[in-house]
Amino acid sequence: MTTPSPATRAPTGVTPPRVSRPMAPVRSLRVMQVGKFYPPHEGGMETHLQALCRNLRHAVDLDVVVSGDGRRSHREVVDGVHLTRAGTWLTVASAPLCPRMILALRSGRPDLVHLHHPNPSAFLSYLASGHRGPLVVTYHSDIVAQRTLNLIYEPVVRRVLDRADAIIVSSREYFESSPLLRHYADRTVVIPFGVETGFLADPDPADVQRIRDQHGPRIVLTVGRLVYYKGIEFLLDAMPSVDAKLLVVGQGPLRAQLAAQVARLGVSDRVSFIGRVPQVAPYYHAADVFVLASHLRSEAFGLVQLEAMACGLPVVNARIASGVPFVSLDGVTGITVPPADSHALAAALNTLLDDAPLRRAMGDAGRRRVADEFSLELMGARTVALYSNVMTRPAVRRRDHV
Repeated sequence: MTTPSPATRAPTGVTPPRVSRPMAPVRSLRVMQVGKFYPPHEGGMETHLQALCRNLRHAVDLDVVVSGDGRRSHREVVDGVHLTRAGTWLTVASAPLCPRMILALRSGRPDLVHLHHPNPSAFLSYLASGHRGPLVVTYHSDIVAQRTLNLIYEPVVRRVLDRADAIIVSSREYFESSPLLRHYADRTVVIPFGVETGFLADPDPADVQRIRDQHGPRIVLTVGRLVYYKGIEFLLDAMPSVDAKLLVVGQGPLRAQLAAQVARLGVSDRVSFIGRVPQVAPYYHAADVFVLASHLRSEAFGLVQLEAMACGLPVVNARIASGVPFVSLDGVTGITVPPADSHALAAALNTLLDDAPLRRAMGDAGRRRVADEFSLELMGARTVALYSNVMTRPAVRRRDHV
């Protein structure tokens, strides 16, 4: 087996592909991205896929296939991205099953397929399609919570990863904490996720001032779905010891449970559930500190940290075995605390709220870190460089079976 060059091999050499800006187009290369969903569906995978595709459409001949909401498939163009929403016939453990993905993979005749994991429908469809060309997989996260599903699904994942020419992971830290990825060190490359910052740059000052007038003068912000791994319950437990207003932007199945916790703690005057908002930028610019309290590896990266950092906010995050503490660095762009530790969360928040020069210094460092390491343009350029490398390497991993 041919060993990938150091320029593309990450956890053993840990450097992303070297690129020069601007991104060099490869317009003749037909690439099919296969994801789980696409916005307006919410989620980190969906946000990443949209940002990546908006960037790649200028460099390659791009087609995108994702699961749709109904049984019928349909095609559309979203922000210049050609998108197929394949009909969903069945949903099992939150995983849509879309047999029409098989047809899309076959009829699209891509030169290179790029799958996004976890995504049972995409992986099963890929194997059934008989595609023999180069394969790239972005490994967003292990399956952590759905253990029964994972027992059934892991052999499928291994079969696909065995065929992959390259596996993208968002951080070395996540690679090192994944029991499955360690078997694929020879083909894993770190390409940190990038964030689109244009929509964050210039919010309406009147909207920012309205938020500060309503909730200030000391505002702590968290953004995300209200689900089990986000650790919102630990953040709420911290609030009796924090002299500030916590704004929770997002919605999810734990909304009622968390509201009951707020009432039980007697902090209704310190916590506001904002729900879904049409524009999140004014909240970032109105806040003093951003907190990502996620305490489990299901939070693989934490893209919202990048959004907050791009707006100059210091970040409080948790030291979980994923890419979360890699994104915002302890003592540089924020403060990292032990997971599920309400006392540590309170102490970190109070430290930043009480020290304006420290907040500014860490906020400035965050802006620089996003620009230097997590720009959308750099992520796109690194991805195209990886595609070019994969296309020019010998097809050493093509399999005769599916």
